[in-house]
Amino acid sequence: MTWVGQPREGARVFESLGLTPVEESVYLALLRRRQSSVPELAQQVGESQRVVRAATDRLEDLGFVSRLVGSGTRFLATRPDVAVNALVVRRTEEFAAARRAAERIAEEFPQELLTSPDELLEIVTGRAAVEAQFVQLTHGVTSELLVLDRPPYAQEVASANVPENELLGRAASVRGIYAPEAFALPGAFEQAMAAVAAGEQARVHTDVPLKLAIGDRAMALLPLASERAVDAALVIRAPMVVSALVKLFEMLWAQATPLPIWDPEQPATAAEELDLRLLGLLATGLKDEAIARELGVSVRTLGRRSSALLAALGARTRFQAGLQAGRRGLA
Repeated sequence: MTWVGQPREGARVFESLGLTPVEESVYLALLRRRQSSVPELAQQVGESQRVVRAATDRLEDLGFVSRLVGSGTRFLATRPDVAVNALVVRRTEEFAAARRAAERIAEEFPQELLTSPDELLEIVTGRAAVEAQFVQLTHGVTSELLVLDRPPYAQEVASANVPENELLGRAASVRGIYAPEAFALPGAFEQAMAAVAAGEQARVHTDVPLKLAIGDRAMALLPLASERAVDAALVIRAPMVVSALVKLFEMLWAQATPLPIWDPEQPATAAEELDLRLLGLLATGLKDEAIARELGVSVRTLGRRSSALLAALGARTRFQAGLQAGRRGLA
């Protein structure tokens, strides 16, 4: 772990707050000496008195320095934490006021005039660009994210749910429809279960036609995938097209089946927990090899357990067993 000590030579500590190099040098010089006059500061930082005087004027406006009362003009540095906190509060209020003003202006114009035709459809290329666009879409969501989930992916399974988890943390609604093949990658089913536990509403559909993400019913991301990779994506802001994609999602949602889940807090033996996880996986429609790999058992063991569960539930197929278990609250 690296602890921050004295600023490195040449480092810009307050650049993000809008201080120029000269202003920052003057402020740091004042911190070292506590109080100084303009001539003294000019000598310390190697600048003209005119330049230093302009810097102290702006630092005073920002609250980083104050003038001492008495003969001659001397400046006293404000403690860095106090100065920065006060400036952050002021900037936050200014940004909030700017946002309110922008919202008032936006209300005066029809939505179709706020976006030019060439901005209604955008193409992004490259896996990294598509991933970044998805992250940007989720960060902009305020109320609802709709997702059609099927391979291939622009993100690694280990990191794919990070933006979604942040969104669920903001109490937004997330609904996802998974294709069975979405669970074929190792760890994908566990990740889906974690998302459901965090608040996602998840369903399974045997025929998910495409990959899709829709934010707040106003913007859609439609990945253009080759057989093995996401090579590009369409960013769609055209209201009529986005509305049609929302209707497609709702149609599939009505046809899809809720993903059976189990309560990890509910006490269960190792064998019972295995059966509960197996029931959930059966409902996804995954192949034997993928389910066995997910559970860490052999295909033969999987076959025996599946047959026993089918008999116990009175189901004709493994997919039906998983769905029946979900409806009965067994998984």
